[in-house]
Amino acid sequence: MTHAPHDHESGPPTAVVVMGVSGSGKTTVAHGLVDRLGWRFVEGDDLHPPANVAKMESGQPLDDDDRAPWLEAVRDWMHEESAAGHDAVVTCSALKRAYRDVLRSSGARVTFLHLTAGREVLTERMGARSGHFMPTSLLDSQLATLEPLGDDEAGAQVSIEQTPEEIVDDAVRALGLS
Repeated sequence: MTHAPHDHESGPPTAVVVMGVSGSGKTTVAHGLVDRLGWRFVEGDDLHPPANVAKMESGQPLDDDDRAPWLEAVRDWMHEESAAGHDAVVTCSALKRAYRDVLRSSGARVTFLHLTAGREVLTERMGARSGHFMPTSLLDSQLATLEPLGDDEAGAQVSIEQTPEEIVDDAVRALGLS
């Protein structure tokens, strides 16, 4: 299903940032949202500079200096989609409030979908996937960095300890996208 471009009279287009640590299912849930809503989509990991990918592949966590150009690229993608009148979904770990502040400056109506689970579930999921540059060894650094959404941040938290369809149902309901 495809929706027409956003009606600007009701405010700027919406950008849903599907956030959480590695292994939380951001890509799976984002695809489910896109299938349900017909919105534009980008995999945030595809916007990482090659140096970031190489650093993560070697088992080194990114620091804030590494993340800055990536967050700006994600923000710029949301800005371009919003300026074109399109609602959008993007995956981005968005682990710190400061990172989310960068994303909120896109000009879109940004809302966050924080996917959550216990460490054991995340480790199991990371170990089961193939072809991803983020090694399981970096999960602890991501969990240590994670700052949950503040009460004043637009968004919702959804547990991933259910089927992808149930997660998408919960997300659509929690974010008021139905």
